[in-house]
Amino acid sequence: MNSENVILITGSSKGIGRCLVDHYTSLGCQVIGCSRNETGYSSENYEHFCLDVCDEKEVKSMLSNIRKCYNGLDVLINNAGVASMNHALLTPIDTAHKVVNTNLIGTFLFCREAAKLMQRNKFGRIVNFGTVATPLKLEGEAIYASSKAAVITLTQILAREFAAFGITVNAIGPAPTKTDLIKSVPEDKLEKIIERQCIHRYGEYSDIINVIDFFIKPESNFITGQVIYLGGV
Repeated sequence: MNSENVILITGSSKGIGRCLVDHYTSLGCQVIGCSRNETGYSSENYEHFCLDVCDEKEVKSMLSNIRKCYNGLDVLINNAGVASMNHALLTPIDTAHKVVNTNLIGTFLFCREAAKLMQRNKFGRIVNFGTVATPLKLEGEAIYASSKAAVITLTQILAREFAAFGITVNAIGPAPTKTDLIKSVPEDKLEKIIERQCIHRYGEYSDIINVIDFFIKPESNFITGQVIYLGGV
């Protein structure tokens, strides 16, 4: 990774996404982010797009702009995601569609369009986001955990499909991290999840950055199709 890298981060307006923007802009990388809403963040090496990650037309337009302005893309971090923490019997179909569309379809669209740019330079790093809710089979998170399980399968298949283009595709599964995604989850439920980890603490932004930095290093060109779950799950 060097300061000339062009990095695209989805869901960049807050939480983990915003932290990733801070990290990579501080290293001098050109960072492009997106979210449904405007962000107050401003930096000479940051550009923001407002869009829905599962809107194919908007995603294609954004990647077209990146091609014209930066002549390529080095790294894609698919951070955008939504959660639904309800019993399956209480989960509305609209909620199910929103979770699957954002977490799975949005990830697929960005992977597909990013790979079209990356293959031009025979180099690319894609990092997708899973969750420990999948291997832990957490009750009350059927749709969320299932959508992320699909992301893991997508990651492993795209790793095979994109390998010939010099593109690696890996995934990270964060443990509970104090962001907006879990702010509505009762504290006792979060503590029970943490107790099921080998390391009994909340995840930190630095833990996530450490894994992503490893995946996107030029020296990690022999590592693809892998998933790292944090916390010892």
